Amino acid sequence: MASGRDGTNEPGAGVAAPELGASPAGIGLQRPGRLNRACVPCLAKDLRALGRSAAKVPVLSYFTGAGLLDLGFAKFKFDVVWRNENNPHFIRGFQYAMSARRGGGHLITNQGSIDDIGPRAVLRQAFGGSGRPDTFGIIGGPPCPDFSRMGKHLGEHGDHGKLSNDYVDHILAIRPSFFLLENVPGLFRVKKIFRFYKRLAARLRERYYVDDVILNALDFGVPQNRERVFAVGFRKDWLRKRIDVSGIDGAGGWFPWPINDDYDGAKQKYDWPGRAPFGGAPVKPEGIPACLMTGTHICREDEDLALLPNGEDKFNARSDKFTRIEEGDDTRKSFKRLHRWRYSPTAAYGNNEVHLHPKEARRLSVREVMRLQTVPDWYALPADMPLSHKFKMIGNGVPTGLAEAVAGSIFRVLNGKWSGIPQACCRTPKQ
Repeated sequence: MASGRDGTNEPGAGVAAPELGASPAGIGLQRPGRLNRACVPCLAKDLRALGRSAAKVPVLSYFTGAGLLDLGFAKFKFDVVWRNENNPHFIRGFQYAMSARRGGGHLITNQGSIDDIGPRAVLRQAFGGSGRPDTFGIIGGPPCPDFSRMGKHLGEHGDHGKLSNDYVDHILAIRPSFFLLENVPGLFRVKKIFRFYKRLAARLRERYYVDDVILNALDFGVPQNRERVFAVGFRKDWLRKRIDVSGIDGAGGWFPWPINDDYDGAKQKYDWPGRAPFGGAPVKPEGIPACLMTGTHICREDEDLALLPNGEDKFNARSDKFTRIEEGDDTRKSFKRLHRWRYSPTAAYGNNEVHLHPKEARRLSVREVMRLQTVPDWYALPADMPLSHKFKMIGNGVPTGLAEAVAGSIFRVLNGKWSGIPQACCRTPKQ
């Protein structure tokens, strides 16, 4: 899904204050309490413990794009049986990348707009004559330019904003056991757009237990300051048969959202370095996890990313800004230079946003952007695909590391590893 500039990227800067007027407190805006969160090590332990005994759960993927959300869900034994994408460049790129690694069968099932396909047709394409299974899900991030700052906050009245309504229509008509909706923080932080979200959520809450949150990919080991809204829902009649739902109410805060104690609060936890002259050798700070630094992924001396697929894919335009802008100066609208010992700002490459390599006088390559999005190195796009579409396709996606964490929490509920009662995970909650 498309991404906007969702907050300052100054080191240590706080999250932009919400503009919600009299909107209800606690709906996706507060950090979820630690008592009912699922730590990433426990999610991995769940997966290992269940092993092959866990049944693969069918999933329908809307607005598939690069398929990064799909990749995260695949780690936790979800089986994407139907995909929808109508951008021809994204369709070709996704099918090329997945087929090269995993063989045939990873196709975009439906290549039209969801405006043009009814729920019955989706079910027929996904499940054929076997009918709707007892347990399956819908995941997706409706295109979000109309909810972002760069999209002028058109909200539900923009062409893309209307697709969120369509997405909810499909969820309510298809009636999956669970759903996931992903979007930009502007969905919560702009008054008129939040009112639109509340109307969507109210419709969903008639049939689903819904919870929502803002998660930052940086808090899950991704070298990028990228916040995203996630709303998850489980169909009421489905969940009541499996767990005690007496503790679930309409206020949210009940779902076991993932947490990784190794990185949680990383933006404020560490003493991140400031700017440095371009071409210098800033000292590597101590105590910051290496995986959170861009240099670990794109500046290593012991590997040549140009040898990997899409490693040479970059714009070769020249500008004096390539040498004038300091390392770590990511405060401007465009021409943001990354710092090798710091996290990257949100990897969004629409609206003429340009990110510069920390050490070299050039823009980032497609492979380097994939690294910042925690995309596996086997993932490759066609050599002759237009560069602008490669950058947009990868930049639009949910970082794979964050997608895996969210998928793990849903996996925990589906496989009976969560009772419905708020409880500590494997560690004592911090006060």
